[in-house]
Amino acid sequence: MDLGSGGGSGDEHDSSNSYERKLHHRHTPHQIQQLETFFKECQHPNKNQRIQLGMELGLDPKRIKFWFQNKRTQIKAHTERTDNNGLRAEIEIIMSENLSIIEALKNVTCSSCGGSTIEEEECQHTLQKLQKENAQLKEEHEKVSILIAKYIGKPISQLELIVSAPGSPLDLSPGTSSNQGVTSPTIDQDLHLASILSTDNVLECQLTVVTDMEKELMREIAASAMEELITLLGNKSSKESGIVIMSGMQLVNRFLDSNEWVDIFPTIVTKSKTIHVLETGSSGNRTGALQLMYEQMHILSPLVPPREFYFLRYCQQVEPVTWVIVDMSYDFLQENTPPSCFWRLPSGCMIHEMPNGSTKVTWVEHVEVDDETQTHRLYRDLVCSSMGYGAQRWVYTLQRMAERFAYSIGDSLPSHDPGGVLRSHEAKMSIMKLGHRMVKNFCGILSMSGMFDLSEKSEVNTSEIWVSVYKNTEPGQPGGTVVIAASSIWLPLPPWYVFEFLKDEKKRVQWDVLSYENPVHEILRISYGTHPRNCISVTQPFVPYENSMRIFQETCADPLESLVIYAPINLTDLDILMSGEDSSSIPILPSGIIITGDSRVNSGTEVSTSMSAARLHGSLLTVAFQILISSHLSTKHLNLEVTTIKTLLNSTVKNIKHALNCSSF
Repeated sequence: MDLGSGGGSGDEHDSSNSYERKLHHRHTPHQIQQLETFFKECQHPNKNQRIQLGMELGLDPKRIKFWFQNKRTQIKAHTERTDNNGLRAEIEIIMSENLSIIEALKNVTCSSCGGSTIEEEECQHTLQKLQKENAQLKEEHEKVSILIAKYIGKPISQLELIVSAPGSPLDLSPGTSSNQGVTSPTIDQDLHLASILSTDNVLECQLTVVTDMEKELMREIAASAMEELITLLGNKSSKESGIVIMSGMQLVNRFLDSNEWVDIFPTIVTKSKTIHVLETGSSGNRTGALQLMYEQMHILSPLVPPREFYFLRYCQQVEPVTWVIVDMSYDFLQENTPPSCFWRLPSGCMIHEMPNGSTKVTWVEHVEVDDETQTHRLYRDLVCSSMGYGAQRWVYTLQRMAERFAYSIGDSLPSHDPGGVLRSHEAKMSIMKLGHRMVKNFCGILSMSGMFDLSEKSEVNTSEIWVSVYKNTEPGQPGGTVVIAASSIWLPLPPWYVFEFLKDEKKRVQWDVLSYENPVHEILRISYGTHPRNCISVTQPFVPYENSMRIFQETCADPLESLVIYAPINLTDLDILMSGEDSSSIPILPSGIIITGDSRVNSGTEVSTSMSAARLHGSLLTVAFQILISSHLSTKHLNLEVTTIKTLLNSTVKNIKHALNCSSF
């Protein structure tokens, strides 16, 4: 018994109690060992786990909570110290390397002659000499231009812009040296092309270079291309014919409009621009129309780079109900960009209007490619065959889209609407416009060109996952930063079989993560065209805790490719569609799957134009997802979002393979 406990000072009493508390809360080695073991399994125990652990070790649950907090703090501090030490070591190495490089540069010699490097004064002298020579060349050019102008009777002062244009090989003013091309040529080309497509001012600057002489040259090239195409149409060359439900004049007007050109070929043409209209053609039949255009074509997989063309498009009415439209590549940018790997030889179509209002379209596609062996092995057979960019693909797509447009403007409503919710022509139009915009958006992002590539392409079951980020500013799309993930795989199944599986709403639960592994119910379906597989549908997942989300989907197919494209849509936006209001303001961010044959035809079997008779070895699938993220994320949080979408994509691919019994491929 402590007899002095009541007569000591307050400080001594507090000190004694503090010492006793410290001794009382000191953990035994057994307790520490058990806590360490549990910490390895769970770093954040809940309340029940803390109580159970306290009963086993004879400790207060609050003390157990503090122990885990202290342990996590210690580990975090240790990790940060280790990372900091590693960074310091790397910085020291980099600084040492920089010092070594600086010292080495002082003693650099020319690799050709072994002499010392050129001093700054000598560089300035050489630059002045080149500028003087440049001035002399300009003077000579002006003299020659005056002589040519006198000879042809027209001024050609626009040619001076070629010499003085920024980036010209003869422009040696500071900041515009041709040696700027030391950076990556691919990046320079992409940036230059993006500026042409997105900046009208740059286009206007380029257009000033089109002189009268160049216009005459374009007309001669177009006329020669027209003669060659008409010859090809009469021969047994690679071509395809088909009946299209659209009048001849409607097709001609759509083909001569760059925006309509993308609308009618959304799965082939991802970008199009009319650069210069040289001749508008006759007002009644557009014969003689000539224009310089740009387009980007794609095969709908990130494994295949898009094809880009600057070309002349020329229209001629050869008979009262027959038009011929020819395309021919034209070196519009000339020496300002690296030469293109693709060159379109005289290609195009003959449009013959039939008495019933339809047209017979005969298509010829003739493209010269530098090196097709650079194509990824999965798509090499498809690209090298006529199925990738050949005439068949153009005709089949044109037929399908013409049927879609004809149905959208018709007054009929679907007779097999499951829910009976579609009651007006305006609602049908609004839904079909949204579906078309969704398909265009999805096909447009698959090339992933002009975006920020995260460059981390991970292997997932022998397939690569491509991830890119872009800033979405398009009207009618969710504004902000969007992350895209895509992967292309091969399956040993025919394309029609894979498509029928993916479009079946009863089997959707087997692969779609948006359904949360719950069955879905189709509440609306609009079929268009001659095949019921071409349709727009709205389905409702049976998710107990999610009642406001629906799945808006469009599926379409032809003998060469099939698409299943879908996006979540809320009830508010769905009400706008059902009321027939304008759907252009509804934001939609689609994901989807593209299915094509691998073009490995069985020996002794020709590919038929009917889907049921097409016998291909296997299918190529491209699965892609998009998610909207905050525009102000740090690198750490961006990596988390990338991990999320890669996991989402990987799960979907595995689900599809498992459901189709192809897990080993």
